[in-house]
Amino acid sequence: MLIIDDERGNIELLQRILARTDLPISSTTDPTEATDLFLSLNPDLVILDLQMPVMDGFDVIAALRHVVPPESFPSVLVISGDGRAATRNRALLAGAKDFISKPFDIDDVRLRIGNLLETVELQRGQREQNEFLATSLREQALELEESRIESVERLALMAELRDNVSGQHNGRVARVARSIAEVLGPCPESAELLGRVAALHDIGKIGIPDRILLKAGPLTAAEWSVMKTHTSIGARMLASGRSEFMHLAEEIARCHHEKWDGSGYPLGLRGTAIPLSARIVAIADVFDALSSDRPYRPAYTIDEASEAIEAGSGTAFDPSLVEAFRSVLANKHSLMKTPSAKRPIDVPHLRLSA
Repeated sequence: MLIIDDERGNIELLQRILARTDLPISSTTDPTEATDLFLSLNPDLVILDLQMPVMDGFDVIAALRHVVPPESFPSVLVISGDGRAATRNRALLAGAKDFISKPFDIDDVRLRIGNLLETVELQRGQREQNEFLATSLREQALELEESRIESVERLALMAELRDNVSGQHNGRVARVARSIAEVLGPCPESAELLGRVAALHDIGKIGIPDRILLKAGPLTAAEWSVMKTHTSIGARMLASGRSEFMHLAEEIARCHHEKWDGSGYPLGLRGTAIPLSARIVAIADVFDALSSDRPYRPAYTIDEASEAIEAGSGTAFDPSLVEAFRSVLANKHSLMKTPSAKRPIDVPHLRLSA
């Protein structure tokens, strides 16, 4: 408890009355110290006089209102020699929980203070229970969301295993995308999230027939039209999610084949109209697709694949992200495969990742 009264005798009387309580009692005769004392002690109950020099009791309540949030505002008991109804009403409207006029009855003071402290304890218990319930609900929501994400990730792995025997393409794309994001900014949480979401970029391939997905040669125009629908299929599979993860996954699934010059699909977006996440994943996806064995061609070397990314700067890819990718290549060789013997590349005729 904190007692604020400019008369030392009044404070000593209240301390004797409250001696049987277990709560420590602090006090001051200087109302200008009230705010600092409250912030340091965080008392459950403030016993406050009204008629004081420099700052009266109303000024003290106003000062506390200024620094203490409403949910943490204390119980205030006003004890005043001014027992007029107008003064009492003003104190209660200002935020006091109870009002006692001087001279007071000792038993009445003890009873009022006991009731106020009991109310404080009940309110504290209610807050703790609410916090516990809120924490439990958050944890349950996170567990539910994580289970949904894991289910989607397993679907993505199933789609990947159909045209990638090792089942490692998604993981490599995720690592490269995360590394590019780390070069761009100081937020490791965002880079980590992008890395995990990037692994879902080709989830829509689960809806592409094997005769097209696994074809060991050039696709016909009709087959290519079907292949390109994996972006829309993936976006539909991930749509309507409420979490940031699912929104980002839908965005990447739909737009990771859009091109900087507007010649990509499915929407023909251009430049910064393409979501940043999809622009990053586009580079990671093409780089890994080129540097991996495919049914229709052997893997290109790291140098060949990186040359293709450089050649696509300003047309297929965001030039600023190509520069970030260049930094990844220079600083994170562990993300890449060991290069094999180099051979000439005809970039315009490469069948990039679908």
